[in-house]
Amino acid sequence: MNKTEQLIETPSDSTGTVAAPSPFDPRTDLAAAVELAGRTLAAVRPEQYDAPTPCEEFDVRRLSSHLVAVVRRISVIGRGEDPFSVPSFADEIADGAWAEAWVPGAREVAEVWADPGILGRQLRLPMGVLPGAAAAAVYTHELTVHTWDLARATGQDPDWDPALIERVIGVVRRALPAETRGGRIPFEEVVAVDPEAPAIDRLVAWAGRRP
Repeated sequence: MNKTEQLIETPSDSTGTVAAPSPFDPRTDLAAAVELAGRTLAAVRPEQYDAPTPCEEFDVRRLSSHLVAVVRRISVIGRGEDPFSVPSFADEIADGAWAEAWVPGAREVAEVWADPGILGRQLRLPMGVLPGAAAAAVYTHELTVHTWDLARATGQDPDWDPALIERVIGVVRRALPAETRGGRIPFEEVVAVDPEAPAIDRLVAWAGRRP
């Protein structure tokens, strides 16, 4: 069992069925992260497509394509399928059509993740096999960080939910510890920020961004 799995471990009953965690359902945060990412993506303007983002690998065009791929992958993972069946970029989508492609992707996520039993199911992620509760937290984190990347690159100021961000921070500080960066963890070294900084700044700093 890895650190993320230990963090959001779910109990089994006498029949071996894995029960959903309580009291908080991590699908709520995942749905909110999907919605905010979609709104941020929809506000990107054509003159911004070539702009750099805080994620050095991506300009706005490449990050927008990647976000669409991520939302598609969340559905594939929820169905128990191979995450690598979804490319990391939605290269077939024309410039400016990412927000339009996001709509069916987000709808499919809602449909696939509607079953509460998904939280205890073992799902295949690129990083390994995790219970659905952990997978929801992992993708809430990824979507939130990339939404921040896109917002910063395009001059947007999303309405961050501090409570959601604090929950994500609680997950990633244990699941992606600072001392094990490199290798399979796709983030740069942790950036030091004021402990009293806004929650979103502390979150992205843990992912190696400079807020």
